[in-house]
Amino acid sequence: MYLGKRMQEQKSNIYLSQFEQFEKSLNGDASSHVHAIRKAAIAKFAELDFPTTKNEEWKYTDVSRIAKTAFKPALSTQGAIVTEKDLAKFSFGHPEWIRVVCVNGHFSKELSRISDLPKGVKVGSLAEAMKSEPALIEQHLAKHAKYDENAFVALSTAFLQDGVFMHIPDRVVVEKPIHVMMISTGKGEEFVAHPRNLIIAGESSQVSFIETYGSLGNETYFTNTVTEVVLAKNAIVEHERLQMESDNAYHVATLHTYQERDSNFKSNAMTFGGKLVRNNITATLDGEGAEATLNGLYLGTGEQHIDNHTCIIHAKPHCPSHELYKGILAEKSKGVFNGKIFVLKDAQKTDAKQTNKNLILSDEASIDTKPQLEIFANDVKCTHGATIGQLDEEALFYLRSRGVSKNKARDLLIYAFASDVIERITVEPLREELHRILHKRLEAAHELEAE
Repeated sequence: MYLGKRMQEQKSNIYLSQFEQFEKSLNGDASSHVHAIRKAAIAKFAELDFPTTKNEEWKYTDVSRIAKTAFKPALSTQGAIVTEKDLAKFSFGHPEWIRVVCVNGHFSKELSRISDLPKGVKVGSLAEAMKSEPALIEQHLAKHAKYDENAFVALSTAFLQDGVFMHIPDRVVVEKPIHVMMISTGKGEEFVAHPRNLIIAGESSQVSFIETYGSLGNETYFTNTVTEVVLAKNAIVEHERLQMESDNAYHVATLHTYQERDSNFKSNAMTFGGKLVRNNITATLDGEGAEATLNGLYLGTGEQHIDNHTCIIHAKPHCPSHELYKGILAEKSKGVFNGKIFVLKDAQKTDAKQTNKNLILSDEASIDTKPQLEIFANDVKCTHGATIGQLDEEALFYLRSRGVSKNKARDLLIYAFASDVIERITVEPLREELHRILHKRLEAAHELEAE
């Protein structure tokens, strides 16, 4: 017992020491409002420490590999070289899109393309926004993704430096998608990046943004990212998220959305890369008539571990929510899905639907799924369900009897399973890219099976 406690304290001490060094590098920023939040967050992290499997929320995901590794904070982009050619593989063939690039969590002005924006729209560096937009920052930053409830959010907030800031003014529609590229690269060094994103959509505004996480090599590193999205009255936000990081990377992502009256938020989260992945998504519907849609697709191969935790909080009446998450698990991969829907006592006339479906492609792959409903109102319509299954043997036999090879038949059925989520994405080039990635990863799995 004492040894375990001592080891836990040592894990915290690594980050406490790193925070002291980080604090010394801040100069004048050490007296800012944001730094007061940082100090409160590191104190909370020291109190919480990394979760263990004894914690109910982390019962099926062991993060001890993250906790025991002394990742070095990426406090700058020094030594990180990213070229236009490197970005081409993440641009989906559309380099003309509005593009915001962060390298190891830090905004890159040289690589970004943010000149073609409607009047009044602000897109760029969070670090710069902390200086130029102090009122907005103070109003929203760290107010939705709370660092006192989650150790990874606390760690992100403690080392908060940079990321992406977007502000869409009232009644402004951004026609083109805004592509946020989070690129990780290093020189064989195990590092951690804490990109922080804040998106504010004003009243009756509309924006679509794509968040892409990728790496230039197959290095070992840790991405601990937090995104807060605020939707004012009647705002419409569509969020596409594609995670295809290094197969040796650790990835913990937190997304918190806050919605006011009659706003509409739609998220499509696609997870393909990473060695150990945890996605935490919380949507709060705090205005009558607000609507949220959470869709997700995760593909596990090798020994990947992919954990999706979602939470939809219905706080006001007449709010619909829709959730569909699908998992494809091959080889020795492991999936986790925990979806919660809370209907608070004032949220009458709530209409909430949640579905999790999983396809197991091998005897060694597995999934732990737990859909949950907690309802404190008496006039609601809520459904939830989860399924786990294998490929339909009759369908496979039918395809093979028509001359389709075994691998091709399997792929056709898998594509049919996944397309229900992929086809919900409105950005066509992204849909095409997802089909390509799915094909490539399944092809690699076939090659391993053949060995």
